[in-house]
Amino acid sequence: MNRIFISTGEVSGDLQGALLVEALYRQAQQQGLALEILALGGDRMAAAGATLLGDTRSIGSIGILESLPFVLPTLQVQRQAKRYLKQHPPDLVVLIDYMGPNVGWCNYLVKHLPQVPIVYFIAPQEWVWALNSYNTDRIVRATQRILAIFPEEARYFEAKGGQVTWVGHPLVDRMQTVPSRAAARTALGIAPDQPTVVLLPASRHQELKYLLPVMCQAAQQIQAALPDVHFWVPLALKQFQQPIQQAIQAYGLQATLLSDGEAGAGREITIQAIAAADLAITKSGTVNLEIALLDIPQVVLYKLNPLTAWILDKVLKFSVPFVSPPNLVTMQPIVPELLQDQAIPTMIAQTALALLQSPDQRQSILEGYAQMRAALGPVGACDRAAQEILHLLPTASQQD
Repeated sequence: MNRIFISTGEVSGDLQGALLVEALYRQAQQQGLALEILALGGDRMAAAGATLLGDTRSIGSIGILESLPFVLPTLQVQRQAKRYLKQHPPDLVVLIDYMGPNVGWCNYLVKHLPQVPIVYFIAPQEWVWALNSYNTDRIVRATQRILAIFPEEARYFEAKGGQVTWVGHPLVDRMQTVPSRAAARTALGIAPDQPTVVLLPASRHQELKYLLPVMCQAAQQIQAALPDVHFWVPLALKQFQQPIQQAIQAYGLQATLLSDGEAGAGREITIQAIAAADLAITKSGTVNLEIALLDIPQVVLYKLNPLTAWILDKVLKFSVPFVSPPNLVTMQPIVPELLQDQAIPTMIAQTALALLQSPDQRQSILEGYAQMRAALGPVGACDRAAQEILHLLPTASQQD
């Protein structure tokens, strides 16, 4: 029995991990390999067949101050996993995104389980915003393979000495089964001509704090300009239901909150709501790529604790060309990004209304999406990644 341990976190990591788990089992079966997958992840990975050693979906964060409340829970989950792996060493480890904890895993595995191959799938975006080379150097030294999802990511880690394979982006696979706009609207009971905006405020706690209020205030202004508009808000995490429902009521929005069991389940309801929409107003993250692959115009928001933003700007001299994946793929401003002080209700509403009312602006975004799609690689990214991983198993090497 070949045992693989996968470490990831947050909602998007759980999604990417689930897609990889399914591909690993599929490829292992084709190769006649017996496989067991253990993981730090979430319910999607568990549903795909992984045995969870800890649930990490709700302890992810971005920023400096924002991450402090999650340090101890993260360490506790990791300690639990390390105790298990010491007693039951895996044959191979796969790290997915989740920079801080997974760079920590690189350090730990090299010291305590040096015989175990390490694969990094979806490496941290050092190629975009590296403040120093510590994380890159550690990843390159610790891993036997880096599986890159972006061409620029592959070039960056190759230049740093990494063993890199560009496999393409797993979301391209996922988007093959998405419902059409008409089917999604029928499932949700949305009339064909109903102006529809999907709001995606948060998959992390600090996004709920900093983005939800300004997003709802912007929605108020959009509603005043377009009285027929209806907002749809799919939940990323169940524990966000009460604060989001309260915000919808407090701001008087014509909005429907979508949770598990309504017209779909889990992540599928998010995809369905996006597919039905005329526009998305959204946090930055993997969901931006899903929106882009569905050809839905979007406004991307990014907002940190003001002190964190000041430290990054004034002390660490941190700067990035873009924060949303569609723009990062091509290094072009395909979708509008409103960051920090720009992420205010008036600017959000004005940008959103322009996209809803200007065919030229919508067409410009769609043309940018086509360019982005070409850079994400062909269908089959997860199977290509799974093949690379299984080939590195000691038993596979012996068979060669």
